[in-house]
Formats: sequence, structure tokens, C-alpha cells
Amino acid sequence: MTAIATEQHANQPAGSPRGGRGKMILMWVVPFVVFAAVAIYSLAEKKNTNRVLAEQTTASAVPVVAVIHATPLNADSGLVLPGALQAFVESPIYARTNGYLKKWYKDIGSNVKQGELLAEIDTPEIDQQLSQARADLGTSEANVNLSATTAARYQDLIKTDSVSKQEVDNAVGDYNAKKAMVQSAEANVKRLEDLESFKRVYAPFTGVITQRNVDPGTLINAGNGGTAKELFDLAQIDPIRAYVAVPQSFAPSIRTGQHACLELSEMSGQKFCGQVARTADSIDPATRTLRTEVDVPNPAGKLLPGAYAEVHFDVKVAGNLLSLPVSALLFRPDGTMVAVVGTDSKIQLKRIAIGRDYGNTVEVLQGLDASDSVVDNPPDSMEQGQQVHVKAPAETSKSQ
Repeated sequence: MTAIATEQHANQPAGSPRGGRGKMILMWVVPFVVFAAVAIYSLAEKKNTNRVLAEQTTASAVPVVAVIHATPLNADSGLVLPGALQAFVESPIYARTNGYLKKWYKDIGSNVKQGELLAEIDTPEIDQQLSQARADLGTSEANVNLSATTAARYQDLIKTDSVSKQEVDNAVGDYNAKKAMVQSAEANVKRLEDLESFKRVYAPFTGVITQRNVDPGTLINAGNGGTAKELFDLAQIDPIRAYVAVPQSFAPSIRTGQHACLELSEMSGQKFCGQVARTADSIDPATRTLRTEVDVPNPAGKLLPGAYAEVHFDVKVAGNLLSLPVSALLFRPDGTMVAVVGTDSKIQLKRIAIGRDYGNTVEVLQGLDASDSVVDNPPDSMEQGQQVHVKAPAETSKSQ
């Protein structure tokens, strides 16, 4: 029976219901497996794409820079540093009395001598007060004369006992009080005369007018109950001062009386020589420099206050000076900087002291070593500790 059943089962036709169900299951499983495989492949591909994109984004966020090295210079030459010119004496001229400007006699650019009249002020109130004070002085003098006469008479009358001792003392005391009133009136007249004398403004020293701030009719306030306004700015430019910030490494070479010359780019070939007048005798902790003053004769007035000059000190400099392209400099509020790439490929900002300017290159006095890898053409946004990639030398030369 079993063999017959088995034979019958084997001889069932292909289109039977059991065979159809197997085909149905196979038709559903195969697409599912294919879909799952495609989905897994897509997810893996997307994950790989995101990883590559993240890596590319991170790599592009790190700037690629080209580095250069400073070139050594021959240091067997005089010390040359930038300097700023300043007037030897400079003072604002204020009025000492109230009133209105009547007339000015000197304008900007005028060379004046000490004691020369600069302006005249109309002072009607002071004039009236002076007239009243003089009248009060006359009254006080008349009163003291009368009191002196009375006191003298009482002193004569007491000899004959015609008046009492008390009356004599009263007369003498009144005379002394009237004398004090005269002295007070005289002091008041002298004060007002001095104020009136200030209506004429004179130059306190010989120099040049660099600024005029008033015109005829301007209200002049000497500072009593208001803000005083300067009438003129007066500057003495002969001699003229040049202030120089000498780097700490060269400070021992600078001494008072040392010969020094000034050169200006707009006056090529001309030298204006003087000497070191004084130094601060201390190093500025903020800049590590020695403030030095050089006084230079300026009889022709060619040197102007506020100008830039190169100061040549008569001293031989021994040391390693470096030359660096201007394109490598960063100008920050803290001073002139360069971006140096460290061994960890991070930026280190170094402040440098600049000497002579050769146009495309500058002389570096201190703050940089010849072995430092300096970023050429650094962006203004470059910051301390920023990560960078250094461009390969072959690639650098190819791009240049």
C-alpha cells in the first residue's frame, strides 16, 4: 500500500495545487531578497559617500599655505630705524580774558617771534569794571584823606583835653580802616588792568602757527563758567625732535650725544643730522623697545612735525639681520606680525621689529629666526593656533 501511495504521489501532474504553492512562495521570496540586497547596498554606498564628503569637507576647511624663509642680511652697517617727527615745543594758545575777538594778525603757516602780537580781543565788560574800580579807588583815597585829617586834628586836640582818648582812638582806627580799603581798591584795579592787558594775545615763544580756530566776532571764554577754546596752536620746529623706538637688542648701542641723521623719502639724497638728546632709560614692556629722542636743527623749516623719517644712527650693528618679503607681513593692532608654521602644522603669530624698507622686502631686526617657516601671502583672517596644510615645495614653485 505504501509503495502504491508513493508511486501515486510521484506520478502527480506538475500543475497540482501543491506544486503551485511552492512556485508562489518562490516568486515572493526572490524579489524580497533582491530588494533587500539593493537596499543594503544603497545604504552602504550612501554611508561611504557621506564619509568621503565629510573627509573632503574637513580637508577643505584646513587652508593650504605656501611657506618661505627669511634671507640673512649683512649686518655690518649702521643702525637704521623708523622715526616720527615732532615739534620741539608745541602749545595751544588760550585767552586769559572774556570778550569777542576783535582781530587776528597771524594765520596758519605764519612764522612769529616771541612777544609778537597774534590777536586782539574786545572786552567791554572788563573795560567797564576797570572804570568802576578806578572810581571806587578815587572814593577810597578821598575818604582816607579825610580820615587822616580828622585823626591828625583829634591828636592835636587831645593835648588840650578838648577831646577824649576814646574819640582819638576812633579817629585813628577809622583812618587805618580807610587805608586798608584803599589798598583793596588798588588791588582790584591792578587785577582788572591785568585782565584788560590780556585782550592782546602775544606769542609765548618763537615758532610757526599750525592752527587758527577763531574769526573776528567769535565769543572768547577764558574758562570762567564755560569751556575755554584755544585761539591758536603754536609750534617751535627749530630744532625738531625725532622719536625712535629702538629694539631691546640694540638698546645698549644707543647713548646720549651720539651722532644720527634723518632721511625722508620725499627728499631723496638729503640728510638732516643731529644727535641723540635723551633716552627713556627703560625698556617698554609692551613693545620691548627703548624710546629715544634725536634733536635735529631745522633752520629752513624743511622738516615738518608728524612726518615719517628713517633715522640712521652712527653705530655698527653686530647681529643676524633678516630680509622678508612685504607679502608675508600681517598688520595687526598689536603691531607687525608674521605667521609661522610650527612642527604641528599650527600657526604661531610672531611680532617682529622692522628696520629699513626696501620696497618689496623689509629688514627684520628681531622677533624672527632664519629657520622659521613663514606663511607667504597669509589671509587677514589667520589666527593663532589655526591648523594648516603646507604646500609641497614642487607644487609651490609650479604655482609661482
